[in-house]
Amino acid sequence: MPACKIITLLTDFGLNDVYVGVMKGAIAQINPTLTVVDLTHQIPPQNVAAGRFCLMSAYRYFPDETVHVAVVDPGVGGNRRAIALQFPSGFLVGPDNGLFGGILSQSGAILAVELTNPDYWRVSSPSTTFHGRDIFAPVGAHLASGVPLKQLGREIDLASLVELPIPKCQQTERGVTGCIQYCDRFGNLVTNIPGSLVAGKIWSVAIAGQTILGSQTYSDVPSGNLVALIGSNDWVEIAVNGGNARIRLEVDLGANVAVLIDS
Repeated sequence: MPACKIITLLTDFGLNDVYVGVMKGAIAQINPTLTVVDLTHQIPPQNVAAGRFCLMSAYRYFPDETVHVAVVDPGVGGNRRAIALQFPSGFLVGPDNGLFGGILSQSGAILAVELTNPDYWRVSSPSTTFHGRDIFAPVGAHLASGVPLKQLGREIDLASLVELPIPKCQQTERGVTGCIQYCDRFGNLVTNIPGSLVAGKIWSVAIAGQTILGSQTYSDVPSGNLVALIGSNDWVEIAVNGGNARIRLEVDLGANVAVLIDS
């Protein structure tokens, strides 16, 4: 019995079409005993940065040896590589487009291969528009069922993996400057500023002409008010208690933000 029995799925496919179900079917055809966990299928279409953030935020909650299959793949059928790689906590399968850059910034790769062995694809001539079904899901199933990583294709130089690094925040005389790296479905704005930089201090956030005092949780301010806090993923976040900060502030990914620290 292989040590790994869990596969996670993350895509931008949504739930209106059959794409996600078909990927699960491709996995079940290979090994119906695998546990398949849906991380999310609501990544905004083609938004590799959002997929990167969500995958980075989720992997640590799974057992070692979990196989994470991620498909946010605007370059499907083109020149981008299809890859699988091992990192200390498990395996990643998907396109080489920076989607795995968040995890690898926290936990470096051990071994990576380009998926060049069609013996582990669903069909030898895969669709040019659905590698999730024909390559990534089957490869993930074989990997979770005990097939060695090196059998899946030719080894590639780890330094050649495409990166999509998190923009780095910058220390200033008054605090820290950064940007918005993610927005969730509630409209909460997640910055690239670690919560550890403000924990236990008096601080505020300046964004879009507003200054928002740092708090502990949403209910620290009246309903409808802006609030800044350390979110569950340990980044500084901006929210509206009972509302949507993205709509209120009319900002998007990449918007500039400054944290002002008093003590």
